Amino acid sequence: MVKFFRDPVTLWLFGGILGVLLVATIVGQLLRLRMKGPVIDNLNARIRAWWVMSAVFAISLLTGGIGSVILFALLSFFALREFITLTPTRPADHGALFWIFFVVTPLQYYLVATRWYGFFAVLIPVYAFLFVPSRIAISGDPTAFLERSAKIQWGLMVCVYCVSHVPALLMLEIDGFEGKNARLLLFLVVVVQMSDVLQYIWGKLAGRHKIAPVISPNKTWEGFVGGILSATALGTLLWWATPFNQWQAAGMAFIITVMGFLGGLTMSAIKRDAGVKDYGSMIEGHGGVLDRLRTEETQD
Repeated sequence: MVKFFRDPVTLWLFGGILGVLLVATIVGQLLRLRMKGPVIDNLNARIRAWWVMSAVFAISLLTGGIGSVILFALLSFFALREFITLTPTRPADHGALFWIFFVVTPLQYYLVATRWYGFFAVLIPVYAFLFVPSRIAISGDPTAFLERSAKIQWGLMVCVYCVSHVPALLMLEIDGFEGKNARLLLFLVVVVQMSDVLQYIWGKLAGRHKIAPVISPNKTWEGFVGGILSATALGTLLWWATPFNQWQAAGMAFIITVMGFLGGLTMSAIKRDAGVKDYGSMIEGHGGVLDRLRTEETQD
């Protein structure tokens, strides 16, 4: 908590996010008074959800790196539960599921908290990759064996391994950047979310050519290019809040936005295959936890 308050730049960044939310809240309420309909109701529900998530995010920063590790461990747990619920398993998989929920997931975040990066980097993609199918094989049920193993392992990679890298940003030791790692987390969140919003806006303004109309009908090439370039420019302007120079910040922002787009498209394809709109309904106006952890939700 002390480190958080000692860094004025982090406070300014977080204050800017709260300022944007405040303006959005005022605009949402004015629209509600002047216009009625599900679109306005959905907008205000999303804004309320962002207030709640911002409060949780602030608490995690105030409690330091350990608080963030615990927060994202819980988010991974609920996201993985949503993913497994959408990809039905068989009774013979319950043993493997017990291990990934109550052993592998906590262990992954323990490795983040203790900064055991060597083991953290290989636990899930190597050891869990070998363990999951082995545990399922021991159960003795060969029906759709490869499909069942792949679903569980893929859920573990997306919901736990990838997400665990977010609090790991707070544990990095960067020369001359001690006590300022929260800025990296804010940089990531701002660039990712603004990329989503800007792609949506550019798509509405100039979108003509759809990228994958069946999987995500609102995604267009014009929205993709305009949103990626705009979000990259925003990330470049925020270079002063990071340990990067302008070109490095631009490169980081560009990679983040492109990978966010591809990740969002992939997760949308999974939902289409499962025949659902959202991964869950835990967060009002945002669907499930996994809908918020992934990107490009606005354009689905």
